[in-house]
Amino acid sequence: MGVGVAIILENILNAAELLRLQAFIARASWRDGAATAGWHARGVKHNEQAEGAGIDAARSTVAEALARNEQFRAGALPRNMSTVLFSRYLPGMEYGLHVDDALMPVGAGRLRSDLAMTIFLNDLDSYTGGGLLMPGAPEGGFRLPPGHGVLYPATSLHRVLPVETGARVAAVFWIQSIVREDAARETLFDLSRARRMIFDKEGKSPAFDLISKSHANLLRRWAEV
Repeated sequence: MGVGVAIILENILNAAELLRLQAFIARASWRDGAATAGWHARGVKHNEQAEGAGIDAARSTVAEALARNEQFRAGALPRNMSTVLFSRYLPGMEYGLHVDDALMPVGAGRLRSDLAMTIFLNDLDSYTGGGLLMPGAPEGGFRLPPGHGVLYPATSLHRVLPVETGARVAAVFWIQSIVREDAARETLFDLSRARRMIFDKEGKSPAFDLISKSHANLLRRWAEV
């Protein structure tokens, strides 16, 4: 479901995937997260990022879950994705107001960061604070159950509010979409949802065919491949 400019994706990770990632988090070592921030954001980024044995397998777990998620594919229209980072915020840690770097390293090249994604990994009752705040977010920011995620334009100013108790753990990464403009992606996502609702109710009806035609032709107009 959409909330302002963000899309909430439920149950991205199944129970087995979530347990694998939580096991990795429990044994991971941690380093200062400011090392991966742009020069303008380092002064406001106060968190930790996981490293060590098992991180490649953890990243693959996230990638496999996303590959089968229809809503993620429809909302992001991904062309390329950054490396998945696993972040931890302990009491007092936060990420102040910032905008993500427009270009980010990926392999030997770079990607344009059209979208950012946060997948929450620990139980809501295990920490307080730490909401992801951006335009359209609820008061206190997004705080979602483990395995749920929020997909949002990287063009927005956003922040992670201070964690008060416990630890907030999440997987974060960035996406270059085949459709550059936020408004165009939103239109395509709305049409994709509408055609699914029509198909579930009516099957391959004339209304479904018309919506499908509009979706396909707009994608042809806007896509960069």
